[in-house]
Amino acid sequence: MVSAFFNGTLMHPEILKRVLGHDGSQLQMCPALLLDYTRHQVKNEDYPGILPYSRSRAMFDHDLNPEERSVRGSLVTGLSEEDIRLLDIFEGNQYTREIVSIYPLGPLANIRDIEVKSLVATTPPPIPVMSELANPVDAATYVWCLSSSELRAQLWTFEEFVKLNAWKWIGPSAADNKDYDEVNRRRAMEGNIEARG
Repeated sequence: MVSAFFNGTLMHPEILKRVLGHDGSQLQMCPALLLDYTRHQVKNEDYPGILPYSRSRAMFDHDLNPEERSVRGSLVTGLSEEDIRLLDIFEGNQYTREIVSIYPLGPLANIRDIEVKSLVATTPPPIPVMSELANPVDAATYVWCLSSSELRAQLWTFEEFVKLNAWKWIGPSAADNKDYDEVNRRRAMEGNIEARG
């Protein structure tokens, strides 16, 4: 089983389950923190890309404070190799999967018991000082690998995504969401490799 840190649309349990194609009964989730990264709006999209702060610093006219150069997201444990394969397909060639150190900000709970509003704190508590953070854990995450010019300097927030755009990703409106197309196609193939001519 694999652990992953999600920092964008996949923080939403319903979107994650939709990509994986199962109810997530074996998955555990908790809020978590990735230090020295920034999360940006992808231009002309409603999802983000994260960059190490060393790469994104040039996008700003000032140094960011510790809160701004930390990414709040969710740590998910119990992912299978097949889950990771589907996540790689969903993320596509805009991201590379990398192992990072994540700081859990609470206890793990079954994903089926997670309420989205618990992931969207209107006013999140300040980031604890390093000595008060839980021990870090290694987790896979998807880091933006294209040019930073494809990202806005504006920092992306999950709260705004849930308010304005989550409807495009869950429920009946998601039927036409192009971001699911490749995952659906691969899942329909049931592991068979199609011949290309």
